[in-house]
Amino acid sequence: MDSLLTLAADPAAWAALLTLVVMEIVLGIDNLIFISILSNKLPEAQRARVQRMGIMLALVLRLALLGTVAWIAQLTAPAVTLFGHAFSWRDLILLGGGLFLVWKATSEIRHHVVHAEEVRDKASTTVQLTAMAAIGQILVLDIVFSVDSIITAVGMTEHMPIMFVAVIAAVTVMLFAANPLSRFIDRNPTIVMLALGFLLVIGMTLIAEGFGSHVPKAYIYAAMAFSAFVEALNMLVRRANSKRMVSAEQ
Repeated sequence: MDSLLTLAADPAAWAALLTLVVMEIVLGIDNLIFISILSNKLPEAQRARVQRMGIMLALVLRLALLGTVAWIAQLTAPAVTLFGHAFSWRDLILLGGGLFLVWKATSEIRHHVVHAEEVRDKASTTVQLTAMAAIGQILVLDIVFSVDSIITAVGMTEHMPIMFVAVIAAVTVMLFAANPLSRFIDRNPTIVMLALGFLLVIGMTLIAEGFGSHVPKAYIYAAMAFSAFVEALNMLVRRANSKRMVSAEQ
């Protein structure tokens, strides 16, 4: 208890907490986009429940992994050597998750391209997907993102209470943001392709990280933010054109 009070009185600890919370929220964006896209393929009555379950699974996994920090640290040690390159368990997990994300994003992009005519009819775009299948796919990515998130947390601070608070705060933000993000993506079909493009980039980044090529996250998120800004401008232009057409018809 005394150690917690000492930690709470330390300004450096608060700075570390704030930095780590922001970092965990940023890292959680990838997870949140995937959950939103996948849940939108379900009947509307099931979406909120699947979103909450997926995010709560992410929280449970992160807290469980925090309880095994010593084991998590060992994941960065070389485990196998293939073609003269040493891979750690973390590398293999990132490779597997990256390949899964690339496959999922490309299959979804192909579906939207092949069924471009059906996109106009929302009812026909819903692929048959059960809630359990969606939760299973979310769980796979939760594992990948959780390992990456916890290793990042361990590298930023040595204080376990700070890690726990940061993870809980970040997942709480995800919990509140999931439903609005899902509705926004559902209402704007063009955003779906942009989000799938984000997932494709994230998947390739995970693969590169798995092969030992560090890709600065700042570059990735800056590119994503710029793309989102351009798409927002396109949405404003389409809305203005739509209003002009309505005015002209009147």
